[in-house]
Amino acid sequence: MNVNRRTLLLGAATTGIATTFSIRTRPANAAEFTYKFANNQALTHPMNVRAKEAVAKILEESGGRMAINIFPSSQLGADTDMLNQVRSGGVEMFSLSPIILSTLVPNASLNGVGFAFPSYDKVWPAMDGELGKYVRAEIEKKGLLTLDKIWDNGFRQITSSKGPITTPKDLEGFKIRVPVSPLWTSMFTAFGSAPASINFAETYTALQTGIVDGQENPLAILTTAKLFEVQKYVSMTNHMWDGFWILLNRRSWQALPADLQGIVSKHFNAAAELQRKDVMGLNATVQAELEAKGMKFNKPDGALFQEKLRAANFYKDWKAKYGDEAWAILEKAIGKSLS
Repeated sequence: MNVNRRTLLLGAATTGIATTFSIRTRPANAAEFTYKFANNQALTHPMNVRAKEAVAKILEESGGRMAINIFPSSQLGADTDMLNQVRSGGVEMFSLSPIILSTLVPNASLNGVGFAFPSYDKVWPAMDGELGKYVRAEIEKKGLLTLDKIWDNGFRQITSSKGPITTPKDLEGFKIRVPVSPLWTSMFTAFGSAPASINFAETYTALQTGIVDGQENPLAILTTAKLFEVQKYVSMTNHMWDGFWILLNRRSWQALPADLQGIVSKHFNAAAELQRKDVMGLNATVQAELEAKGMKFNKPDGALFQEKLRAANFYKDWKAKYGDEAWAILEKAIGKSLS
C-alpha cells in the first residue's frame, strides 16, 4: 500500500469513520489485552494509515488476544498530557517527537540539533544504529520503554503568514510557534525570534488568530493539519530532522506474554519502515499540491543559518548540555563537527 495524495485526501473516507473518532479493532471484551495507542497526527497521516494496518495484523496473528485501539489527532489530550498518561499507564502506547520527549529525557533530542543532518542518507543509519540505541537507553532510564524503529516525521520547514524567510535576519522578531521543548526555543531565540511553546493541537488556532506569525513542521503535516489555510509562505530550511518514538508504559508492556511482545514489536517495527517510505514519497509530491492551494515556496541557504547558530554559541551551549559522550555520538553519525 502506498500513501500518496489520494490516500491522504480520502483516507478518512476509506476507513469508514470520521477523523474525530478512534480506530477501533473489535470489542474490548473480546481480547485478552486491549491497549490504547495515542498520537497527535490526523487519521490520514501515514503514521495512522500504517498503524491501522499493523494493529489489524497484530489482532490476527495473536488470534484475537491482543487488540490495540488507535486514538489520532490528540483526542486523548495534548502531547504533554499524553506523555504524563503513558508514564502513569492511562495510555499504554504513545508516539512522540524525541525533541518534545526531551522535556522528560533531555538527551532524546540529539537528532533535532539545528542543521545537523543533511539528508536521510545520514538519518536512518544513525537512528537505527548507535545514536538510536543511545537514545532508547536514555528513555529507559526514565521509566519508559520504546520500540526499536523510530517513525518518520520528516525534515522541518518554516512557514509564515508575513513573508518568506530568506536569511537569518528574516527571523529577527518573528513570532513562531514551536513545540514544547527547550531545544526549539533555544534555536529560534539564537536567531532573534520570539518563539512561543504551543502544543500541536492548538497550533492552527494560534496561527489563525495571529498569536504567532508562523510555525515549522514537515510538509506532510501542512497538508494533513490543513495549515495551508492559515499560512502563505513555506521556506525550505530543512532546519532539523524529526521523528516519532513509539513509547510504551513499562508495566503494561511487561504484563504482555513474550509471544505478544514479539508480535507487537514485529508489526510496529515493520510498519515504521513502510511509513518512512510513505513520508519521503509524500514530501516529494506535496509541494506541488500546496502551491496549488496558494502557498509560495523558497529555498534559503542553510549554511547562513548554521553560521548564525555557531556565532550565537548555540552548538557550544548544547554540547555542554548533552555531554561529550552524546555529542561525539551525534557528530560520528553526521560525519562532521558542528562546533
